[in-house]
Amino acid sequence: MRAPVLVVVMLLLAVTAAAQYGLPRQLARRAPHASDPSGSLPDYDGGFRFCRVWFRNGAAGDGDGWYVDYPRADENLSIRLMEVTRTRVTQDGEGNPYPVIVRLTDPSLFRCPFLMMSEPGGSYFNNEEAANLRAYLLKGGFLWVDDFWGSRAWRNWENQIGKALSPAEYPIVDLTVSHTMFRMLFPVQTLPQIPNVGLWRFERRTSERGQDSDELHVRGIQDKHERVMVLMTHNTDFGDAYEREAEDPSYFHTFSVNGYAIGIDILLYAMTH
Repeated sequence: MRAPVLVVVMLLLAVTAAAQYGLPRQLARRAPHASDPSGSLPDYDGGFRFCRVWFRNGAAGDGDGWYVDYPRADENLSIRLMEVTRTRVTQDGEGNPYPVIVRLTDPSLFRCPFLMMSEPGGSYFNNEEAANLRAYLLKGGFLWVDDFWGSRAWRNWENQIGKALSPAEYPIVDLTVSHTMFRMLFPVQTLPQIPNVGLWRFERRTSERGQDSDELHVRGIQDKHERVMVLMTHNTDFGDAYEREAEDPSYFHTFSVNGYAIGIDILLYAMTH
């Protein structure tokens, strides 16, 4: 039971300091780091970098775009990873985490131990992107998709990921809290439905699309050895738990602490499986 207590204490101290000194707003104003659309991760040194996927939106989809929660969620989760593990995270000259944006056609994709997509319900993959994503995942890569709500967003995402991983060969399965992924460092007790901070602040509810998003889905696609290659957190928004951690104490205590424990477990699973 010491691990959950430890993460609560460390996160409380870290976020209190961040709020006091205005750190989240400073991070939000910094110029984002982006990979060259044609090339490689800048100054690649082998450290962990939070890699966010750039993608186009399709007409049939439901989502705002690849940039939702960027860059603050990427930076904040990287900071917590440094604070509670010994993972070496690449930092810039000011000591801040160095997350990057990658296209699925970038050769540098294969240097990313972990990929993140926000609002993938709006995404569209062409043949080259789908083929590269398939190759990345089958070679040991890991993709987490988060913050897409309702049946339309799910149907579109299911169609897009099916271009890379045929559902006949790699079916989507439900994951429970007992999965190894959620026991890496912190023994997670529940998988939460996390709303955006505004919905919680003003309405105190968690389903962003009413009845169409009432039920949280945590799903995965596994390789032939049952390693999870793709994690899908549908009808929840872990990204806001990281991006907006210091904006509302109730939101932080209700969602961010558990959200960080789960996020760190996911990162550790991605880097060790």
